[in-house]
Amino acid sequence: MEWGRGTFNQSIDSLGRRGHMVLYGAASGAPDPISPGILSAGSLSMTRPGLGDYTVNRAELEQRAEDVLGWISSGDLKLRISGEFALSDASEAHRQLESRSTTGKLLLIP
Repeated sequence: MEWGRGTFNQSIDSLGRRGHMVLYGAASGAPDPISPGILSAGSLSMTRPGLGDYTVNRAELEQRAEDVLGWISSGDLKLRISGEFALSDASEAHRQLESRSTTGKLLLIP
């Protein structure tokens, strides 16, 4: 789920007992710190994974990249392409990203 100043409290409130929230970014700004007591009510938990902790050396990075590219090639992982733009239209692609009106990848075509 998206998180940030604008949605963080709603996200916490949406969790059920023993709910777990995974934080991926802060598009609307970093939320205020929370008290551990908020999490203990309901045995809630959250995590904020960082790519560097899952690719601690070059070999692991290459293996993970090989895995992901293999899943894409086999069709096990499908990418959602929201739009394609000529490189000369990159400003429009940026406008769409900034307006948060896309739900998939935007491709710039040279």
